Amino acid sequence: VSKWQAFRHIREAKDALGATDRALAILNALLTFHRGDELSAEGNLVVFPSNEQLIHRANGMSPATLRRHLAVLVSCGLVIRRDSPNGKRFARKGQGGEIEQAYGFDLSPILARAAEFKELADAVAAERKAFRLVKERLTICRRDVVKMIEAGINEDVPANWRTFQRRYEAIVGRLPRTAPRQVLEAIADELEDLWADVHQTLESFVESQDSNANESHSERHIQNSNPDFHSTDESEHGLG
Repeated sequence: VSKWQAFRHIREAKDALGATDRALAILNALLTFHRGDELSAEGNLVVFPSNEQLIHRANGMSPATLRRHLAVLVSCGLVIRRDSPNGKRFARKGQGGEIEQAYGFDLSPILARAAEFKELADAVAAERKAFRLVKERLTICRRDVVKMIEAGINEDVPANWRTFQRRYEAIVGRLPRTAPRQVLEAIADELEDLWADVHQTLESFVESQDSNANESHSERHIQNSNPDFHSTDESEHGLG
């Protein structure tokens, strides 16, 4: 697998994995010590930089901070410690110059869990999109409800607009500064129910107005079609 693609997936899913930003900075540094852009089961996946080299490539941090975040990488299952008997990190090479044995940090979990990291990253992206969509629903619904209530009041539409206002205030009053998507969706559902009630009230009023206007037009049409009305009108013109 591409080590940098896998790293991007890990970074996207860091909260689900329990990794910290500083730990990922160290993981990024560890990956730079692996030659090549791909991780393969056929190659050596143990890197053995010194603490000084890691601190330098991780843009600087105290040795205590380095040790703490290395422990995070291990506990998250992103790397495995391969300690030498004396606790040092190094590699032994054979006669051909190939590494025969290495002590340090094994990157094989990244290769083994690459598909899992991708699934987690996709799930995070889907959740982020769903969160954005529910916030858009809330924004649009809040705006529309406020405008419809104002229109109903301004046009003297017969309805208990104060009750609608109280319902609206009660719903938006429960909106926390930060909330999980499920809470926002529940509030959005309530707002949309209120939207439907207000919209139905306005629609019924418009329909009643149209009905009254049609009845009035029909009455005038019937009067204008009355033969007696025309004869009276003609006789009056004649008298005139």
